[in-house]
Amino acid sequence: MNIRAGAHDLRGARPALSRQLLWRSLGRMLETMAAELNDTALMLRYRDGDVNAFETLYNRHRGALFRYLVRRIGNQQLAEDVFQEVWSRIIRNRQNYRPAAKFTTYMFHIAQNCTVDHYRRSGKHQAMVSDQDDGVPEPTASTGNPVAEAEASDIRRTLTDALKNLPTEQREAFLLREESGLTLDEIGEITGVGRETVKSRLRYALGKLRQCLPEPDVTGINDG
Repeated sequence: MNIRAGAHDLRGARPALSRQLLWRSLGRMLETMAAELNDTALMLRYRDGDVNAFETLYNRHRGALFRYLVRRIGNQQLAEDVFQEVWSRIIRNRQNYRPAAKFTTYMFHIAQNCTVDHYRRSGKHQAMVSDQDDGVPEPTASTGNPVAEAEASDIRRTLTDALKNLPTEQREAFLLREESGLTLDEIGEITGVGRETVKSRLRYALGKLRQCLPEPDVTGINDG
């Protein structure tokens, strides 16, 4: 093999690979921006009386919101009550909506306030975690590999138990990141703390989760 020719081929491949990665990144960015703009447009349309726009928003975000609340609160029934209150507030306050932040930030900010209000009313200052199942539906599609499915189910249960044992602030930061894809600044805006505090909470949460999970796929806290 001609070493020089091989090196030349590799040098020629790098720009092509870089361009490919760049276009993929740009594609993901454009998809994210389109979704955010679409959410904002839908909320503005709902503010102006388009009920169908609200139904689209609700169907798009209800899953992530409910999973966040169930795992944040630790009790399905209480989470359902708070879930309903979040959407009720969005409905009641629709005339005051201004697109100062993307809709998911707006929604999770309301969810945070509703959760805090719930515990104030009940005289509790942090979530009481129950021993029951977290109530979040698990995927039902079969992979055709019973061993792999059993292992995945065990990992989900382990993760659920590990999340329940996290301090409330760390669990909250982790779930906001995982369920919504919010940036550190956006999580800080919702929780009322600075970016570095959010980063610290995420690092502590990930450190504790890594002790419970064999190979956790939880990365990227330096992004955003």
